Amino acid sequence: MTTKVKVSKKDSAKPIPTQPNSNGAKTTIKNILSPGSRLEHRLVKSYKELDRLVKTFKQMGYRVVLTQGVYDLIHEGHAAYLENAKSFGDVLIVGVDSDELTRKRKGPERPIVPQEERLKMLVHLRHVDVVTLRNVDDDIGDLIRLVKPDVLVVSKSTTDFTRNMAEEYVEFCGEIVTLPPQATTTTSARIRNLTIEGAEKLARKVADLTQEFLNDIRKR
Repeated sequence: MTTKVKVSKKDSAKPIPTQPNSNGAKTTIKNILSPGSRLEHRLVKSYKELDRLVKTFKQMGYRVVLTQGVYDLIHEGHAAYLENAKSFGDVLIVGVDSDELTRKRKGPERPIVPQEERLKMLVHLRHVDVVTLRNVDDDIGDLIRLVKPDVLVVSKSTTDFTRNMAEEYVEFCGEIVTLPPQATTTTSARIRNLTIEGAEKLARKVADLTQEFLNDIRKR
């Protein structure tokens, strides 16, 4: 589903003021868009700071894209999805579910990879410009209403973002794009496969130990 509305833009190219971010580093547009992972600049923890950055991006004429998700056990499908998302604009902001929010959405066994590592992995991907955490108390629309992206990209596999919800957020987005899953195997399926494989290995090990024990008893 793609929904479009007009978005006004300013063409000014004002440089962003240099000031410390929530990580203690000095964040500038140049630091964010320069090569390298630069987690200290690209991880924006404060929504107030994120609002400031987004407004500056838009003032400079950049087209801002927003997407959200868990990004657990990052794989090729995630990378392809983020590359496609970035193709709709100039700056890609990724909202990442915190560990607590992930447990609430996915169950007590998730995430497999803790949030700090997921954030670090994402900024290593060349298509990701800014990452920020979505906390357990955040509504699914909080980040959308804050960023007011030129393009909101959602995955078709995100079951808790319905068509009705998409229509609710049209007024905050220039365009809403729904992308199909970019991998033949989802993260959940990979976890199930690992669990099954682990259970099978454990069963074989138990069988081997049991047989060894019985053989030992017979020899006595």
